[in-house]
Amino acid sequence: MKLLITLCSILLGCGFLQSQQMARLSDSTIVTDSAGKSYSYSEWRKLLSSWNYGIVPKEPSKINSEYLIVILTDTEKEQMAYQMPKPGESSSFKTGKAMGNFKAGTISNGNINTRDLRGKIVVLNFWFINCPPCRKEIPELNEVVSDYKDSTNIVFLAIANDSKNELKEFLKESPFNYTIIDNGLYIANNFGIRSFPTNVILDKEGKVYFHASGLSTWTVTWIRKSIEELLASTH
Repeated sequence: MKLLITLCSILLGCGFLQSQQMARLSDSTIVTDSAGKSYSYSEWRKLLSSWNYGIVPKEPSKINSEYLIVILTDTEKEQMAYQMPKPGESSSFKTGKAMGNFKAGTISNGNINTRDLRGKIVVLNFWFINCPPCRKEIPELNEVVSDYKDSTNIVFLAIANDSKNELKEFLKESPFNYTIIDNGLYIANNFGIRSFPTNVILDKEGKVYFHASGLSTWTVTWIRKSIEELLASTH
């Protein structure tokens, strides 16, 4: 049942099928690609679960049509993601409430005072090295930083629990392009953060606009969405 619901979400979320055309997908469903190659149940299920592929009926007017595997465009993947449930919120923050300020040093010997960041969108990530889900989302978070590298209105801060030396060793093999704050466990504790990673976005007034705890397929998409909404609201 969970698989069926997931597949239906993919289909409907991208507008590939209308509800009256929905058929029950199963291990007997015939699925091919545009070149005529057939896919087994396990093969097409794996493709769909990657969120890079969708599925459409060969003959939309027939409920029990054969299906085609198609590659999703970035726009289609975003549309699908926005229709998925929002990532689970952190119990440490409340949307619309001001987040308290903090001061900290960075691994590059800089200093951060979040009070000085008023007027900017602040994207925060609370993490630590020995946290597998924290490490897993770093490449996608780096892509977000890259996409907004020319914007002076956005600040990306990663508050790590680890020491400066530990972080510098880790970053040699696994770059993280946020501004890194070391020895930040006291900051996480001050906000009552117990689950990692925790992502938070503050608007230009320092109020919480988005917050999510733990690893979710959709977290980075919602980070992008939140940034775009905040940028649009200032124009």
